[in-house]
Amino acid sequence: MSPINAIVLTGYGLNCDRETAYALEQAGAQAQRVHINALIDGSVALDAFQIMAFIGGFSWGDDHGAGVVQAVRLRTTIGDKLLDFIGQGKLVIGICNGFQCLVNLGLLPAIDNDYTRRSVALTHNDCGNFRDDWVHLATDPASACVFTQGMQSFELPVRHGEGKFFATPDLHQQLAASGQIVLRYATADGRPAQGVFPHNPNGSIDDIAGICDPTGRVFGLMPHPEAYNHWTNHPEWTRLKEKVRRGQADRPSDITPGVQIFKNAVNYFVS
Repeated sequence: MSPINAIVLTGYGLNCDRETAYALEQAGAQAQRVHINALIDGSVALDAFQIMAFIGGFSWGDDHGAGVVQAVRLRTTIGDKLLDFIGQGKLVIGICNGFQCLVNLGLLPAIDNDYTRRSVALTHNDCGNFRDDWVHLATDPASACVFTQGMQSFELPVRHGEGKFFATPDLHQQLAASGQIVLRYATADGRPAQGVFPHNPNGSIDDIAGICDPTGRVFGLMPHPEAYNHWTNHPEWTRLKEKVRRGQADRPSDITPGVQIFKNAVNYFVS
């Protein structure tokens, strides 16, 4: 079987490249960290990859808005290559700043299969400050999103200042009807957060934490799956360890929800 190759974009102000590459490798992919300029100057070609990860961080210092400068730079240089990558049936994931970039590029939500028009926004958190916390998430089982197949509810960390998802009422309704709302913020028991802080950490409409394109192959989310690549990443891991030792809880799976998201992407090409 040929290896599944994943490209992890790095660049000015981006800072989650090593964790993302590690999580992809845990999921069975061969990950390569590539500077954005290497794609622009042609020294690295997208043709060699099946999965592309737009990572978290603060690209270009979030000047002019989170992900804006990165989106403009990519659109005006390799925009056609990004569209070709998606058109070839390959997978794209945008995490936090990467999600913001995909939205600014127009690659999400790609309403009516238009991957060039910006139609939704990720803006400043309602709480007025940067949020660094863990959140509960619930998936839409009817969604076609490749990355969340077979997953229901789980936890991931968030760390962002501009994570509030906004869309017009008509567009929001269209996203919901087409199964493009993949992840929603939830309470610990899996119920909708209903906008209540801190379960919904940013004030996103309809508790939206992640969306996909109509095909389910382009996925953007504010939480960080790469930051939950081992169960000891969880803030309560020491308590869980003690419960396991006392026979009060089962030992957690070696595959965390964060790694499972990437594993689903790898399985898409090998199944």
